[in-house]
Amino acid sequence: MKIILLLTTVVLATLAFPARAALAVFTCEPEWAALARELGGNLVDAESATTPQQDPHYIQARPSLIAKVRGAKLVLCTGADLEVGWLPLLLRQAGNASVQPGQPGYMTAADYVDLLDKPASLDRSAGDIHPYGNPHIQTDPHNIAKVPAALAERLAMLDPANAATYQSRRADFQARWQSALERWTAAVAPLRGRQVVTHHKGWVYLESWIGLVEVGNLEPKPGLPASAAHLAELLEQIKSQQVAVIIRSTYEDGKASEWLAGRTAIPAVVLPHTVGSVPGADDLFGMFDVIVKTLMEAHP
Repeated sequence: MKIILLLTTVVLATLAFPARAALAVFTCEPEWAALARELGGNLVDAESATTPQQDPHYIQARPSLIAKVRGAKLVLCTGADLEVGWLPLLLRQAGNASVQPGQPGYMTAADYVDLLDKPASLDRSAGDIHPYGNPHIQTDPHNIAKVPAALAERLAMLDPANAATYQSRRADFQARWQSALERWTAAVAPLRGRQVVTHHKGWVYLESWIGLVEVGNLEPKPGLPASAAHLAELLEQIKSQQVAVIIRSTYEDGKASEWLAGRTAIPAVVLPHTVGSVPGADDLFGMFDVIVKTLMEAHP
């Protein structure tokens, strides 16, 4: 009888205080979903619009994504016009007033970072130019470190009952991140001043952090596919240079980098541009662990 009464009490308590739904966070890229999970744990349900194998410049505003934005409490994206080709349409079709630009439920990481490669002029003939600067901010761990304080505040604003937890997890994350950053920076110190060729101008923040010197791109202009003529010119150019490595992302076709590597003996590597894009890059820490390990293994 006592057991029955106890079970009845538990059931009634559960009905009186139902489990609280996790805060729905819709992110544009996996790295920001990973950061939201670091700060929110099981208090947040963070999903990314793009997969680790997708180019974040170009995706379709699918009905499934529209539904997720419609139910989101926070939309967290890179910004700096990285998602300009699809995010405005997604937000408009979702019709969720609380996650529109300017509202508490909308946040872009680029607002907290000093952007590089700001164009002096805008000319479409120059390729896929971003007017506010290069949006690929996630390749420098210093930039990742600039976002958690603002994100924790935003989560606390949207979910004040758990504000203390968000701030506690933020402090823990930033302590661990700072320790890892010091380790990564020490590890890549021998690479400072080394020359690199990249597929797309997507690694300028990584280069700025490490001190790499970008001497060419496989794309003739940003966003345009590599051509035979351009690759021939690039091959001739780098014959007089000391290029250490050719870098591309997982979503970029490897034919051009392998072609150049095969004619120069320069190692061609694939670096994780986001969380989950290569084995081992399961979270933000793993992403930079793999970046550092891959670059150092290619370093002669």
